[in-house]
Amino acid sequence: MTDIPYKIYLEESEMPESWYNVRADMKNKPAPLLNPATGKPMTAEELGAVFCDELVAQELDDTTAFIAIPEDIRKFYRMYRPSPLVRAYCLEEKLQTPAKIYYKFEGNNTSGSHKLNSAIAQAYYAKHQGLKGVTTETGAGQWGTALSMACAYLGLDCRVYMVKVSYEQKPFRREVMRTYGASVTPSPSMNTEVGRKILAEHPGTTGSLGCAISEAVEDAVTHEGYRYVLGSVLNQVLLHQSVIGLETKAAMDKYGIKPDIIIGCAGGGSNLGGLISPFMGEKLRGEADYRFIAVEPASCPSFTRGVFAYDFCDTGKICPLAKMYTIGSGYIPAPNHAGGLRFHGMSPVLSQLYHDGLMEAVSVKQTDVFEAAEYFARCEGILPAPESSHAIRAAIDEALKCKETGEEKTILFGLTGTGYFDMYAYEKFHDGQMTNYIPTDEELQAAVSTLPKVGE
Repeated sequence: MTDIPYKIYLEESEMPESWYNVRADMKNKPAPLLNPATGKPMTAEELGAVFCDELVAQELDDTTAFIAIPEDIRKFYRMYRPSPLVRAYCLEEKLQTPAKIYYKFEGNNTSGSHKLNSAIAQAYYAKHQGLKGVTTETGAGQWGTALSMACAYLGLDCRVYMVKVSYEQKPFRREVMRTYGASVTPSPSMNTEVGRKILAEHPGTTGSLGCAISEAVEDAVTHEGYRYVLGSVLNQVLLHQSVIGLETKAAMDKYGIKPDIIIGCAGGGSNLGGLISPFMGEKLRGEADYRFIAVEPASCPSFTRGVFAYDFCDTGKICPLAKMYTIGSGYIPAPNHAGGLRFHGMSPVLSQLYHDGLMEAVSVKQTDVFEAAEYFARCEGILPAPESSHAIRAAIDEALKCKETGEEKTILFGLTGTGYFDMYAYEKFHDGQMTNYIPTDEELQAAVSTLPKVGE
């Protein structure tokens, strides 16, 4: 076999021409979104009041395996794709593990993360529908940054509701969004009816992704010429992010590499779903087998301690109901530093795959995550985002297990972005001021006890 280089790059001509829709190969399809008023599946017309028409079609398509990427989007992708697949030789050596470790690095664009893959797609469809602009929420700020870039490129207005704790912890991320022309509002805010309601019920709250989603949706539906776009959770987002997994698989196939374990951090599911999609497709079709691991924060444990049920995607309870692993839309997570993972639920696609036993999930404490992030930075020379570092933690743990057993497994994980705007979090870790919050069973039970009653 040819020696494996540190970085494996595909040629531009090898970039995917289509996104892969893993739902086409799923025996048990994810349950449909439900209208909370009627309890019936959302129609294209109903969803079209909130989302762009073409994105609605992608959201509802459970049968088309490959959906062509418009040439204008592929042209934009070429500015930063294909992204590198990196062999973590230095990390392997430091760990003294027989495992081979690879990571797909999605932080080599100005937004600093994988989020740009879907942001440009959603902005493109909004532009082609003749809209004035879009609204959205953001946690750590990577999605908001990516969308503001995409909107600036296409000449669209961009309104971002940023989770208040992240707005305060990550001022530079906020300023990058403003540099690209976006308006950024800390959420919950007094700008919307739902924001005012949440503040009345939870005075002084630091916010959550669920709160910010509610505000962004209300903003979109109350302003003509605007639609709401989401950076994770939805089927359409996992579809766009499949470009990550398609490139990864093509690069690995080029060198005859087959991963045994594939790991991704999980908040709403965009990067994990995108990374594993083509590999999961092989597993679903019986062509190959892989072990998939979702890694989530112990402070917001949707997979590991949640329930599989219909729930609102937002705290204000104005969005459709999605069947997913959830800890309750009313749960306000602790203000930890992995803002992009601070969501109460998980992608319906990933939730169904997890429910069917096709993937695993683990939760990790915040201090353990930053310990792994620092270790990785010292070995590989990249300062990882806190979200990405959840995957790094699990990858290191699996590599150390190989060291104990002597097994030469191949580990692949997604490095979703960089952490250069997360220095406040790193400062807290280095100063010993970072704490771990793990919700009690009673807290989680109280949150899930308010789930909407939906007939199964």
